[in-house]
Amino acid sequence: MKTRITGHDLKALGFTQGKWMKEAITYINDNKLEGEEMETYLEQFKSPDPIALHKTPIDFSINIKAENEEEKDNVAKVINSMQTLMKTPTLVDGAIMPDACPAGPDGTIPVGGVAVAKNAIHPGMHSADICCSVMLTDFGKADPKDILDTAHANTHFGPGGRDRDSQFRFPKELLEAFESNYFLNDGNMIQIARSHLGTQGDGNHFLFVGTSKKTGNTMIVTHHGSRGPGARLYTKGMKIAERFRKELSPDTKKQNAWIPFETEEGQSYWKALQIIRDWTKTNHEVLHNSVAESLEIAIENRYWNEHNFVFKDGDLFYHAKGATPLDARFMPDITGPRLIPLNMSEPVLIVEGNTTNTNLGFAPHGAGRNVSRTQHRKSKTGTTMQIFKEETRGLDIRFFSKEIDITELPSAYKNAQNVRNQMEEYGLGKVIDEVMPYGCIMAGDWQKNAPWKVRREKKKRNRK
Repeated sequence: MKTRITGHDLKALGFTQGKWMKEAITYINDNKLEGEEMETYLEQFKSPDPIALHKTPIDFSINIKAENEEEKDNVAKVINSMQTLMKTPTLVDGAIMPDACPAGPDGTIPVGGVAVAKNAIHPGMHSADICCSVMLTDFGKADPKDILDTAHANTHFGPGGRDRDSQFRFPKELLEAFESNYFLNDGNMIQIARSHLGTQGDGNHFLFVGTSKKTGNTMIVTHHGSRGPGARLYTKGMKIAERFRKELSPDTKKQNAWIPFETEEGQSYWKALQIIRDWTKTNHEVLHNSVAESLEIAIENRYWNEHNFVFKDGDLFYHAKGATPLDARFMPDITGPRLIPLNMSEPVLIVEGNTTNTNLGFAPHGAGRNVSRTQHRKSKTGTTMQIFKEETRGLDIRFFSKEIDITELPSAYKNAQNVRNQMEEYGLGKVIDEVMPYGCIMAGDWQKNAPWKVRREKKKRNRK
């Protein structure tokens, strides 16, 4: 009597386990296939030959230079990481911006990096903070202090979302979009999307109030991304990409795994990215609108742009990790120029520009960092309050947690003037206006008095 074929037999023949295997085993056993007949049937399930890395890195444009010794180390690390990255087999072009800084192990796309892939979406190249973006609303001649006070009362920084009583209305069309997508249609995702709407997170995200250098009008600029929904989509995307990496290109670094666009998963992930983009834009809008409604003032103008996203042009996918799109083809809903914030004491730049062979249609997204938060903290002397007062003199700077985060003060970032000079030198956008700083709200060091930390300290004291 012939022995029935099992999954172990197929693995021994060199086949990779997958959804297809159960159906194939049933078919082989039901039809009593063996020998050459079975081999012919299994031919359709053979994995393709592994896709090799590029032998040498694909050329990329370097729109950055070191202005001092500290920056030399930073620029060298960025270039080295890009050179490793550009061996990824899907990539055909790339660029780095003046605000570039490392974002992980060698071969990880740096902040301020652009990587162009053919027919592939790399979740690791847009990162967990999908569609991190900036939005500007022009409130005319409103009092900057009134705007900042009202925004402070309406916004939400730190971990988690809003409680049920303070949540914004979740638009019906967004709910339907979430429910229609494989990656987004689960109860936890939708619950988080509801509670995180109108929240800004932590880190370098901010709510900035200033006045236009050109008109004197008061403006809000917010900076934040897709919060919990984006982070969850990223995690799901990386798992799918890793499955493809193991099958298609095992030599590709895990952080550079990709989802082939033409697959069912690729199509669904691309649609999910667009829905998360819509959610994030709405996340900005509800905060800006709440200020206008609270003060009963009119909105005179509004525009926005993202800088952690994937932009499609034909079969090319431009992965921008902390790079601002200049080219209108990347933003179908473009309504105005682009926004480039520098730090809380510097103007937010309003820019426009043209696509060149070296900028690939992008500009920097900010000032970037030369050293890590830990290194910056160790480099400072004096009390936290002394450092804070010295660096924010004349500005209304607030931390939502009421705890100062010195790693978000101006000295934590690259020299703003150097970034502006390099933007001009490398043709990365022309400044057409500036939002001069009045004040800013950030999360601050919310972990200092976090509930879990308070409980831990209380336990320590009780043991003594």
